Amino acid sequence: MKARLVVMLLLCGLVAVAAPFIGPPMPPDARDFILWQLRIPRTLMALLVGGTLSLVGAVYQSLFANPLAAPSTVGTTAGATLGALVAIVLGARSVLWGLPLITASAFAGALGVSLLVAAIAAGRGVRMNDLVLAGIAFSMAAGAISTGVQFSADSAELLAATRWTMGHLPQVGYQGIVALVPIAAVSVVGLLSLTRALEVFISGEEHAESQGVNVRVVRMASIGLGALGVAGCVAWCGPIAFVELIVPHIVRRVLGVSRRVLLPCSVIVGASFLALCDAASRVILPGREPPVGLVTAALGTPLLVYLVARKSR
Repeated sequence: MKARLVVMLLLCGLVAVAAPFIGPPMPPDARDFILWQLRIPRTLMALLVGGTLSLVGAVYQSLFANPLAAPSTVGTTAGATLGALVAIVLGARSVLWGLPLITASAFAGALGVSLLVAAIAAGRGVRMNDLVLAGIAFSMAAGAISTGVQFSADSAELLAATRWTMGHLPQVGYQGIVALVPIAAVSVVGLLSLTRALEVFISGEEHAESQGVNVRVVRMASIGLGALGVAGCVAWCGPIAFVELIVPHIVRRVLGVSRRVLLPCSVIVGASFLALCDAASRVILPGREPPVGLVTAALGTPLLVYLVARKSR
């Protein structure tokens, strides 16, 4: 496993370094501007968002003991999207206590849906598969409300909201990265600190309690920190789906199920994976650059169908 880990880390590092240089040729007179002011900050944003979302996905799959569990399937992403859309349509682009209102609204939506799922999980006799189904139902409800919110927007707001909901890495420059770093750092560091407890979750909650793990605290901390990370990413880049579903499966198949390896490696692989998808979007349709969310959806949809078919056997 050590050799595979080294190879995977080297490939991730190579992708992160090469990503800004992938795309249409840069005119010599504008090369420095395109590279340093557009592509490099966009790649850094992809690394930040991809790593955060992938870690949240790996944690959710451990917490819910279900390979289909992810922020996009348990309702967290849909809740964050609804919250952010409400803030966009209302024009709430100011900052409250250092936190952009769009991010605060996205966090409120993500946390609200996550707490509903957690409340169901607290009931007796609830199976983890039922929680995923409940999350899908909440996602559909939040999606329907989001459509209603967009319907009430004027044409300019609707265009901005439609573009945003496709999931893209905006030209926010280094300022946007600096704003997202503390939110992502709290989420990532907090979730990684739960690695030992989540490792015990593999054998079931009763076994975890017998090992001295406070299941209720770990569950709520995981959901809260996951909602914070997803909200920050959604607020800046829109809902980029499937990254959090694809990456943990790739890491698990290559390096095994140990959470001590799976969680930190999901951060590294997810970061380089989204940077590569963003670079691919510049190559697929030169001059058009489809949103990176469309690229991840094109890769993730077949995988999701495969996983559902495999579970049903």
